[in-house]
Amino acid sequence: MSRLKPDIGPTDHAQGPREAPLVLVEYGDFQCPYCGEQYPEIKAVQEAMGDDLCFVFRHFPLAEAHPHAEHAAELTEAADTVGKFWEMHDRLYEHQSALDDRSLAGHAQALGLDDALFQTVLDEEYEGRVRHDFLTGVRSGVNGTPSLFINGERYDGPRDADSLIELLRAMRELQLQS
Repeated sequence: MSRLKPDIGPTDHAQGPREAPLVLVEYGDFQCPYCGEQYPEIKAVQEAMGDDLCFVFRHFPLAEAHPHAEHAAELTEAADTVGKFWEMHDRLYEHQSALDDRSLAGHAQALGLDDALFQTVLDEEYEGRVRHDFLTGVRSGVNGTPSLFINGERYDGPRDADSLIELLRAMRELQLQS
């Protein structure tokens, strides 16, 4: 079984308490249809688990198969500079069929990002940040998206919300018994 390398750190995009007893990491690609299917499942897991879960998203754009994935990832990083990473993350998955550069400009405008900030995406200013996530995925054994890790261990089981919630609750119960 693959381990997450490196562990989550202060530069990771996280929702929920970083010190939560359960940490779910997704390596995702905004243009990947399977990631699009996983998106509402993760949202349901987050809601069900509350403060017991920290969800972390790392970029793993499969650029050869998904030509718009890299700019989409870079747009979330640009949005992060104004505190809107998660808003952009959600918007891109909710509008996954519109990820060409013109559509990305519209997403940026809809969230109030100015034209100069969007230009940094086209200039690939955030390419290094996205590449860093990608390389941590390679080191962690990621070979497709979405790839999930739970408390540092790769998870290849069922990915529907009910199965994930059941597993996470069982893990939490074991932690409480220890």
